[in-house]
Parts: sequence; C-alpha cells; structure tokens
Amino acid sequence: MALKSGFHKVTRNVIILVLTLFSSTVSAKVSYNTKLPQMQFAAKEINEALTSRGESATIVLAIDGSAKLKAEGFTIVKEGSGFKVIGKDAAGAMYGGLDLAETIRSSGVDFIKPVQQNPYMPMRGIKFNIPLDARTPTYSAFGDATEKNTAEVWDFAFWKEYIDKLATYRYNYVALWSLHPFPMMVKVPDYPDVALDDVKLSNGPFEDVYRGDDGSNWEPKIIDNNNLRTIKKITIDQKIAFWRKVMTYGKSRNIDFYIVTWNIFTCGVDGKYGIDDHPDNKTTRDYFRKSVKQLILTYPDLTGIGLTTGENMVYGSREAKMSDEAKEDWVVDTYAAGTLDALKEQPNRKIRFIHRQHQAGVELVLDELKTLREHPNVDFVFSFKYAEAHVLSATSQYRHEKFVPVIKENNVKTLWTLRNDDNYLYRWGSPDFVREFMKNIPYDVSQGFYYGHDGFVNGREFTQINALTPRQLEVEKHWMQFMLWGRLGYNPDYSNDRIEAMLRARFPEVNGKKLLDAWQKASMVYPRVTGFHWASLDWMWYIEGMKGIHIYTGSKGAKSITGFHDVETFINIPPHPNSGYQSIPDFVAGKETTNLSPLALADLIDKEVDEATSEIKNFGSITKKELRLTLDDINIISEMGRYYADKIRGSTYVAMARTSKKKADKDMAVKLLIQASVHYNKYVMLSGANHVNKLWLARVGRVDFEVQKEDLLADIEIAKEIEIQ
Repeated sequence: MALKSGFHKVTRNVIILVLTLFSSTVSAKVSYNTKLPQMQFAAKEINEALTSRGESATIVLAIDGSAKLKAEGFTIVKEGSGFKVIGKDAAGAMYGGLDLAETIRSSGVDFIKPVQQNPYMPMRGIKFNIPLDARTPTYSAFGDATEKNTAEVWDFAFWKEYIDKLATYRYNYVALWSLHPFPMMVKVPDYPDVALDDVKLSNGPFEDVYRGDDGSNWEPKIIDNNNLRTIKKITIDQKIAFWRKVMTYGKSRNIDFYIVTWNIFTCGVDGKYGIDDHPDNKTTRDYFRKSVKQLILTYPDLTGIGLTTGENMVYGSREAKMSDEAKEDWVVDTYAAGTLDALKEQPNRKIRFIHRQHQAGVELVLDELKTLREHPNVDFVFSFKYAEAHVLSATSQYRHEKFVPVIKENNVKTLWTLRNDDNYLYRWGSPDFVREFMKNIPYDVSQGFYYGHDGFVNGREFTQINALTPRQLEVEKHWMQFMLWGRLGYNPDYSNDRIEAMLRARFPEVNGKKLLDAWQKASMVYPRVTGFHWASLDWMWYIEGMKGIHIYTGSKGAKSITGFHDVETFINIPPHPNSGYQSIPDFVAGKETTNLSPLALADLIDKEVDEATSEIKNFGSITKKELRLTLDDINIISEMGRYYADKIRGSTYVAMARTSKKKADKDMAVKLLIQASVHYNKYVMLSGANHVNKLWLARVGRVDFEVQKEDLLADIEIAKEIEIQ
C-alpha cells in the first residue's frame, strides 16, 4: 500500500492535509491536521477499518471551536459523497473519528449515520494501583499481580499499547495510586538521598499480610532490603524521563495522568533525614510538602494529584488515630502547601486537586482547604468510594446519600471511585447493567469516575493458561468489561445494537445478538450473588474465589479457617440494601416484603445461566481462539452461578431446619449442599482448563480451589449436624 501526500487548505482556521491511501481494493481519502496526534490516531483507525472491509470513503476530520458542543464532543455529518467529523476540540475529532471507524469496521460505510455526541461524564478514568517497586509498594502489593506486572509498568511499549486501547474505549485519564511514589518519581532538592535508582522486587518468602489501618507494621514482614532482586537497572533521572514520556504520549490520545496517594506512608525512605510516618514529625511534613511541589514541577503533563487522609494517619498505633482536624492540618502543611508552592513558580500551571472523602470530614475539608480551593488555577474535587469495593453488586447504590447534599450545597463536585474487586479471571460483559448503573449515579455533582481494582493490577494478564501470544493486556483480555465502563461513561445511550454489530465483526463465526444475550445473562451471576451476599469491602469477599479473609468470615459465625464463605456467612451476611433481595433470616421469619426471596433468586440465577449455556451450545464448532476462550468463560461463570444458586438454597434450608426442626428441611439442606459441591467441582474443572487454580491476591490472600474442596464437605456437615425433633 503506497502513501501519497495531497494538498493543504484552510477551513474554519483549521489546516487540513489530505492523505490518500490506495490499494487494489480500497480507495480512501481521510483529510485531517497532521500536526495533531489525536487526529492521526483516528485517521489510522478509519483507514484500517476501511481496509479490513475493502470499502471506500472520503472523510474529513476537523475542529470547530465555535460549534455548539461540549469539550470532547463531536458531530458526524454527510458531506457530498463522503462524511465530515467535526470536533469541538482535538479530542472530540478523535472520538468522532473512532466512532466512525467502529461503524465501518462493524457494519460498513453504508451504516454511517449523522450523529452528535457530547460526553456524559467529563472524566472517565482508570484506577491503576501502580507497582513501582517493592520498596515503594501500592496497596495491591503483595500478590501475583504485582510480581507479574512491576516490570511491565516500566516498559514504554506497555503504556503505548495501554493508552491507545483506553482511548478507543473513551477513557480520558489514568490515576496512578501508590502508598508513597515520590522516591521513584522525583528528586527533592533538600532530600536528595531519598530518590531511588533501579527497580526491585522481593525474593520472599511472603506472608499473607492484609494492609488495613495498622500503620506500617506490615512492611518489615514483607520487605527486607537485604532480600531484594533488581529487575531493571535505571537511574532516577531515567525514571523521570520515562514518566514524562508516558504522560506526554497520554496527552496525544487525550489521556491525562494523576498521582493519588494514601497517607501517611514513607515506604522506601528508611528513616533518612529523620523522616518517619509520625504525624507530628516536622521534617516529614517538610519532606511531603517539597515532594508534592517537586512532583508538579517535574512533570509538566501531570494533570492533577490526589490524596487519602486515612489508612495510616495514626499516632503510633491503631488506637491513637488522628482526629479529622489533625488530618486536615497535616494536609494543609503538606499537599496543599506543596501545590501552592509549585503554582507560585509556575503561575500559568493548572492543577486538579483530588481529596478523597474516605476517612475525612467533608465540611472540615472544605473549610480547612479554602485557600487552596479558591486559587484560580486549582480545580478542587472530592473523590467518593461509590459502591465500596463491589460495583458488580447493584445498579443503585446508597452510601453517597449524606455526602451529596453537602457538596451540592458548596458547589463542589466529586469523582466516583468505581471499585471492581469482583472480576479478575473471567470475561464479563453486561451493557444493560453498566448502562443502568451509570444513569443512577448522581449526575449533578459528578465530575466523573475512575474504574479499577485494589486487589489486582490491570496490567498484562497472567492467569490465562491457554494464553494468546503475546500475552494480552488485561484491558484487552477483558475488553468488553473495560469498553463498557468507558463507552457508557461517555454515552450511556450507546446501544446494544452497536455492541452486537461489534461482536459480529470481531467474531463472525457466531450470531452477535445471541452472543451478547448469553454473555449478559451469565454475567449477571456477579451482581445477583454479591447483591444478595453484601460483604461490602474487598477483603471481605471475592466472588470468583468464594472467600474473604478468615478474620472477617469468623466474625460472621463461619467455621472455615481458610476464608471460604460457608453456609453460616450466607445466612448471616445481609443483602445489599438496594439489591431487591430478601435475607435468609427474614425469609425464614416470614417477614412480608416485595423483595425477591432467596429461593426465588436462586431460581432466577439458574434460569439465566441455563439460557446462556443453551444459547452458546448452538454455535457449533469454533476455530477462533479468543472466541473459544470467551465462550469457555461464559460456561465457567454459569457453573459458578449454579454453585451459588444451590448454596443459597442449601443455606436457606439450613436456617429453615434450625427453626422448624423438621427432617424434611434438614434432608433438603443436605441434598442441596451436596448438589452445590458437585457444581463447585465442575466449576473448578472448567476454570482449571483455562485459568490458574491457585492465585495469590493482595486483599483476600491465597485462593486455592483444590484446598477449598474440604470447605464444601464442612458445609454439608453443618447441615447434617442440625438437630431435629
């Protein structure tokens, strides 16, 4: 294929260069401003789409700042025999071009229709817990995901592929979350010895240590500086150059970068200069202030910073926690002061300052940070953990109900943290769920959202046994999941018809509509089960592994010491308040409700997964590997659903038998829990054919499907031990 340059012309003050691509089957003319990388990217996608279908079109990409569009908005109109994409800005032109390319790739040029779109959520981001180094860990450390992905995040090829993919999904920023990133990213003039060269990982052996609100007591249990291995030789200057390059490339795809921290952590400092994590240490306060300043000055393409006043804001022990007033006093002296210091040196710099609501007094924050908030170059926003750790629980959430009126009254907006600590292994996809979830978020106070994990690193996948080569990015393996949250964040009315067409193009061997229908029905296992079994925080519950950490399960009366959620937890843990499901105790007590009973929910789960698996059985022989793995995952999720359906029924009958003392109820409980164990064993067999069956996760510890088979027998014994009359 030969490339020829065309001519320049001026349209609405936009320079357009015509590029014409020729082949034996394709004649495409895409006109755009070649100085804008966003347009280059969109034009490339359009040309590839046309080539893939052997079709022709004449297309113009342009910017019109006077157009009645929002930032990042676009219009596609018919122009002569071709089409014109008009963006409010370069980002809008890119998104319009990508939308047009998607239509061509999925359905063809004849299906391009005039359209106008504006972004629904202004900010649509990824929450990326960044494993920079064993010495400066993220909250996801330690676990398999960190071990497998630390080298990846220091590889520019990873970020180039990652950023390109996020742009096609309509994300516009990445938030890098770390306990203490400064030693790996900046040189602080007054504290030069804090900066760290190289990238290191620990040799272990590792313990399962959950990092809760217990200060840095976990650190010596995990990290021994004499027990580290170097995985990359790199100086601090080279690290700075690397992250500048990553952030600059992000700008070329309308992807901003943010740094978000938990506090107070001083990992990697090793007591240099007398720095420690005690709140009253004046040297520590000075170090943080100057580190924040230097972070902003060092990275001209860094769009914002964020912080958490919590996790380790204590006076030496969990019992001596800081008051909200003391926390904000520390923030004023450190993050706020450092930001204002940087803006004094760079008076034209704009910065977004994110303050998490987590463990903070909202009204106090607004008052204490008034000087910062009123600075003309600072955009202050809150961040709120919208669905605790489980977005796959219910489309309507509740924790924000007291928070929203306060920030609304003060004319402040928030970023919603959408945590998915539910789905790590299997390909998930339910646009109907995501669409309803997105529309239920309080729009008038929304700056946007970031979507991602705490217990996992969405870097490059490592859990697929029959992996594609080279190994995919997690955002490519789980393309449907990540695409849905980004696309529906940009446009919640993005239709199932478009998704079905995309599936037809990606998997021409099968019917796109039937595949999407089956995929959605199987995927609803996640919110149905977690909506019923609302263990809200990440360390409490991981649905794919059937467990939490054992400390939590023990508090709910479980007999398991592995963290496996047994019959007792399913009886005692209540449903999500907005799930529409009735608890087992309320059902057994005969309380009247319009909510779905446990037994009716179990029937619904079985119905949906049976319909899903019946649908894909009719697809016949599958040759494309990605499609086969996708269908396998639908089958795996469905078998997981059958296990949970019988687990819910069995737990219900255990509770009924304890009340009724009837042999029939006890026998039914035993029968159902035996059936659940059969489904569990099939689930493990199906999963183990494609996915690792041992997984070390940062929040719930070790998941070992084989070991947990003993817990299934214990469930049955719980039923057998019921005393009857």
